Amino acid sequence: MRIMRAWSVEKPGPMASRPVRLVEREVPELAEGELLLRVRVCGVCRTDLHVAEGDLPVHLPGVTPGHEIVGEVVEAGPGCRRGPCDRVGVAWLRSTCGSCRYCRRGTENLCPESTYTGWDTHGGYAEYAVAPDAYVYDLPAGRSDIEVAPLLCAGIIGYRALRRAALPPGGRLGVWGFGGSAHLASQLAMFEGATVHVFTRAPAARELALELGAASAGGSFDPSPEPLDSAIVFAPAGELVPVALERLDRGGTVAIAGIHLSDIPTLNYQRQLFQERQVRSVTANTRADGEEFLRLAGRLPLKVATTPYDFADADKALADLAADRVNGAAVLIMG
Repeated sequence: MRIMRAWSVEKPGPMASRPVRLVEREVPELAEGELLLRVRVCGVCRTDLHVAEGDLPVHLPGVTPGHEIVGEVVEAGPGCRRGPCDRVGVAWLRSTCGSCRYCRRGTENLCPESTYTGWDTHGGYAEYAVAPDAYVYDLPAGRSDIEVAPLLCAGIIGYRALRRAALPPGGRLGVWGFGGSAHLASQLAMFEGATVHVFTRAPAARELALELGAASAGGSFDPSPEPLDSAIVFAPAGELVPVALERLDRGGTVAIAGIHLSDIPTLNYQRQLFQERQVRSVTANTRADGEEFLRLAGRLPLKVATTPYDFADADKALADLAADRVNGAAVLIMG
């Protein structure tokens, strides 16, 4: 019997109530088509915080969070393409049915039977993790583990959110919240010729936005320097949706990037929706999204802002994320 250390969501609640605990578990066994990975690093995503604090319903009691895993294959089950010593990435989407109408039409992110790493199954806040070979990613060469980890959810979801925002060529993009996902999506938009305006309550995040090339960086409720063609709300705050809509030009689109959002206040049709403004949600991602984004990340000089934490300090990393004390993306480093 092999034993490993792993973090467990014992009783979801505010981080002050210490909902996560470091425990010992058996190293998981492999099934057909699965890989056993030695976790090298794991990014800390806001979705992990939603799992820990109970914003998302419990799918697996005592679940180990974490879905931005960079790992090394140590064992491969029957039918796997990858083998020992391969470096791979594990993201949020863990499995789909492959046969429903959503899967057949290329929108597997909407599959009713989809499962998710660190929510339905144990994730990467552990020394070892298991993942289906068909759902892991080959990683861009030339980037360190700590740089790659945030790409696997923050990057991929930011990429899908940017596409859902329907930003026209050379358009004007507003970004609300500026954490792990937003700082990557904003850079991608700028590489594609967009002007980016950032709105966030965290002064350090505003400084980072300007360093990365944003045209402006203000508070969450500040006016926009110019009308926006598109906007992405990364912060899980429903009250920001009317704010973003009001700053849109005619025909603009707001994409909501988070898996969890507080209630959206009543909208005023004339002020916030008329002139063909629209709101679009983002639900997970397809594997094609991940592959496309990781190819871009291997080609473009994206700057990945990270804050490293020791594996033993995962609870501190989540608490810092909850309090907006993380600049860029937090990453757990395995000892």
